[in-house]
Amino acid sequence: MTTPRERVESLRAEIARHNEAYYARDAPTIPDADYDALLIALRDLESEYPELASEDSVSRKVGAGSTTVFSEVAHAEPMLSLDNVFDVTELGAWAERVAKGLSLDLEQIDFAVEPKIDGLALSITYEDGVLVQGATRGDGRVGEDVTDNVRTIKNLPKQLGAAHRGRVEVRGEVFIAKSDFLALNEHQRSLGAKEFANPRNAAAGSLRQKDPAVSRERPLSFLSYQLVDLDGSMSFDRYAQTIALLSRWGFLTASEMKVVHGASLMIEHSTWFEEHRHDLLYGIDGVVIKVDDLAQRDVLGFTSRAPRWAIARKLPPEERATRLLAIEVSIGRTGRATPYAVLEPVLVAGSRVSMATLHNEDQVAQKDVRPGDLVIVRKAGDVIPEVVGAVREPGKRRKSPWKFPTTCPDCGHPLVRVGDESDTYCVNPACPAQQLQQIIHFASRGALDIEGLGESRVAQLLAEGLIGDVADLFELRVEQLSSLEGLGELSATSLVEAIEGAKSAPLSRVLVGLGIRHVGPVAARELANTFHSYDALASSSLEALEAVEGVGPVIAASMYDYCREPENQERMRRLTKSGLSLREPQVTSAVVATLATRAVVVTGSVPAYSREQAEEAIVERGGTSPGSVSKKTYCVVVGEAPGASKVNKARELGVPMIPASEFERLLATGTWITTIT
Repeated sequence: MTTPRERVESLRAEIARHNEAYYARDAPTIPDADYDALLIALRDLESEYPELASEDSVSRKVGAGSTTVFSEVAHAEPMLSLDNVFDVTELGAWAERVAKGLSLDLEQIDFAVEPKIDGLALSITYEDGVLVQGATRGDGRVGEDVTDNVRTIKNLPKQLGAAHRGRVEVRGEVFIAKSDFLALNEHQRSLGAKEFANPRNAAAGSLRQKDPAVSRERPLSFLSYQLVDLDGSMSFDRYAQTIALLSRWGFLTASEMKVVHGASLMIEHSTWFEEHRHDLLYGIDGVVIKVDDLAQRDVLGFTSRAPRWAIARKLPPEERATRLLAIEVSIGRTGRATPYAVLEPVLVAGSRVSMATLHNEDQVAQKDVRPGDLVIVRKAGDVIPEVVGAVREPGKRRKSPWKFPTTCPDCGHPLVRVGDESDTYCVNPACPAQQLQQIIHFASRGALDIEGLGESRVAQLLAEGLIGDVADLFELRVEQLSSLEGLGELSATSLVEAIEGAKSAPLSRVLVGLGIRHVGPVAARELANTFHSYDALASSSLEALEAVEGVGPVIAASMYDYCREPENQERMRRLTKSGLSLREPQVTSAVVATLATRAVVVTGSVPAYSREQAEEAIVERGGTSPGSVSKKTYCVVVGEAPGASKVNKARELGVPMIPASEFERLLATGTWITTIT
């Protein structure tokens, strides 16, 4: 058992190490959420034991001291940090303290609500409208002179105009946009260089380069959120007025920033950011709320480290550290063997995570994660959790590197890597794991959408020997199912009726359900709309398949080969005999054709839409949704985790890119307001 003093000293030392790694070396060793937990634990102890509190404690400091790489710069006014809250209850309590300090009702105060950019804080000084200095936050009082590197940021005004006189500081955040970050890492891979862990680290490391030429090559951007009038020559009543001036001067400001009246609307808009964090062009880790009235700010004042008139609402963490217990391998419907991590359960992005993907054999080797390691797990939105990498623990002996198995864990057949591919496959078509996943996929919502036929039910039917292929589903009878555990006559009848109803599924959904390699929802729809029936599709030539819009040689060859394999021919014969339509109905939609003849490419996830639903919405409005960008593309909708190749191709061809937040407007009107550069 440690004493409170020993625990305090240990926490201070650990936090100081993390501060050095984060602020000075741009190489954080733990996720922000774990750092916050350490800081909260220290502050709680210092509050419980006041005799252990100290003015020099890291709990009262901002950032870390300057390194010797750059010369030091003393800030004209301290760059203070913000206190944090982590939920609506804590945010409401802060608002009550503000109201009490102003002797006002909660609903009488105007709040500015804006995104908290996950980047590097920067202060830029202008004299008579000319940029003269750029400095990092450092410890809040003394930062590093990075002026030469700041001048390389392309969206940063180098002059404010001849009309402006005096000295001002413009403060904000250096960041790398999500799409730019993906392109940057794709470039790193093409060079065989190390990829960047995340946009924040990439931005910080790019700005703090000794050679400005390196900074110039990186896609850095700057977003401003504070104007400091060093001469006192300007007059403002409201924070929003300062942001408007920064925008007129040419600075990028947060378009999502909103001034709202009253605490209720403030909390509501801060929650909006939690729901839409993946729609923004930059990464955010929270929401900043500020009192808009500058006179009221003066009344509220500051603590030793933060203003009382502002707070940061931290969003649920999308990265956490936890222990890697084991590495296992799962077999998918195509036979692909995917390694995954078995983890000590941890709360990430609001959900409990106990497993995370490791993608393939090469990724495990590159990340060098081993059972027993402390690892960082990431879960962004609805994306499957993944292991980012291992946290090095000095003095801890690691296990030997994990080796990919040579045989399938389900059927014992060899696992094989094909050609130059990074994926490994089980080559046994009768592998039970493949059969299970194929049937689950066939019945899934994106395919035939058979209610009641989830993973556990499919596994039960396979174990009982009632099915072995998707065609067997349509031969199931109530009397067979009603005797199974968990299935009475009523449930068995409902399942059979659901399977019967799937017989009318359009050909496009059947093609998706069959899991034909490379044939996704878009290609399936184009093929079905072109040939109308499976018989016509199966008898078409390779040249005819390649001629279909959005279907290239790879998809065409895969479809052509599938239709000619004897096993598949027998499956389709049985499906036809069972009564499946295997035709694509010619549906006329009442929806206004706002996208008639226009090709709209969707990349990344779009809020409230699955990939299939987004594509269907485009098609319903007369458009097409091909899987690749060309000169004919009307626009590209860029959601969370977009494909770098599509983003780069759109830039190369000058095709407009719009954020996912504009998708509803696009569907309704065929136009948009905001574009991504």
